[in-house]
Amino acid sequence: MVSEEGSDWREVRRRAVLAHAAADERRRHAEQAEAAALVSAFVVEARRRGLATTRLVARSHDGRARYRTRLRGWYIDRARTRAVDVAGRFHLLTVPRALRARLLGADPQPGPAPLVVGEGGRDGESVPLRILLQRRLDAGDARL
Repeated sequence: MVSEEGSDWREVRRRAVLAHAAADERRRHAEQAEAAALVSAFVVEARRRGLATTRLVARSHDGRARYRTRLRGWYIDRARTRAVDVAGRFHLLTVPRALRARLLGADPQPGPAPLVVGEGGRDGESVPLRILLQRRLDAGDARL
């Protein structure tokens, strides 16, 4: 039999977990909105500066295969695995190896841009999105 005290403790704990999850969700949405605003401002500035767009290429997760895509935009990192398309959407350009992608091209889907690119990665190298986008603007049409 559960005592009233134990039941109260469980209810308090349940509410705390729900409050923590809600706060985490609000933080995540705020970060995604801030990152989306940075990406949108980048597209406006890239167009204002006349930065040439390029046909974006996706790579397999192991890096051994390259796949054409229908996307046009700007690579924002030296590895050419992250890009912003002309519609202002962020893309991670790594996809699973697939014969279909080899024949018909890959279709990487846009995703929310992170405020810190590479955060939590194994190599420990992380860069704020704002800095990556500024580097790309500063490079002009030169390859990063």
